[in-house]
Amino acid sequence: MQGMSNTASETYRSEYAEQIARLTDLRDRRIEQAFATVPRENFLPPPPWTAISVGIATRTSDVAGIYDNVLVAIDRKRGINNGEPALHAAWLDEVCPQAGETVIHVGAGLGYYTAILASLVEPHGCVEAYEYEADLAAQASQNLRAYSHVKVHGESAFGRPLPKADVIYVNAGVMAPDVEWLKALKPGGRLIFPWQPHEGWGPAIMVRRLEGGFSATPLMTVGFISCSGTEDEHASKSLPNEADLASVRSIWPTSERLPDETAVAVYDQVWFSSGVVGS
Repeated sequence: MQGMSNTASETYRSEYAEQIARLTDLRDRRIEQAFATVPRENFLPPPPWTAISVGIATRTSDVAGIYDNVLVAIDRKRGINNGEPALHAAWLDEVCPQAGETVIHVGAGLGYYTAILASLVEPHGCVEAYEYEADLAAQASQNLRAYSHVKVHGESAFGRPLPKADVIYVNAGVMAPDVEWLKALKPGGRLIFPWQPHEGWGPAIMVRRLEGGFSATPLMTVGFISCSGTEDEHASKSLPNEADLASVRSIWPTSERLPDETAVAVYDQVWFSSGVVGS
């Protein structure tokens, strides 16, 4: 920012990255380094910014105000934010992107977490970033122009074949994951997404492609803006309750395995099971 030295910005970022690492008890210290390196202000609208913490919004033009574990509004009318850094750090620690891997980022927004992902797969990796909102996709392309290994797609990542990927990182809530996401995972690939069968909330689900199927692990409860450009899918039975959500251990394409007595929630193309892969 004009009037602020690079040294001051680097100091803010370093302290912020240390804070995020403490809050999440990071195992992969490369993630801390990525947060310390990528300038958050380069992936936000111009100041003044609106920082949001525990539902309280604060307007600030001081860059120090965005180097904290806060949401920062991108478009409040549309409910679009630059998400909470500690949550993303925890997710990144779960999916563990590695140098040379291919990542699909669904719901890239203005590209901040895309840039974090891009830094984690260097060298020789790549990120395919999808953003349905045309104005955000155009701005993300500009914000990420220095990242030659990132390609921004101004379209939905739902309902279409996708490139084969080691990691699929979804930053928009869905009633059910797209079966194409499962198909795109390479052996050993990881998918993390907010499963929101109840309006506005649900567990983050960590999926791994194993030899015998797709394991699924519920993580923390989250609330994300719904994925744009999707067709609603409705469960064929009553919505899963909290105990059902916590019991999920695998997910299956209906084309590969039909629902059985372990089914927790059944959708047109995928279903969630309380049974483990291999059972």
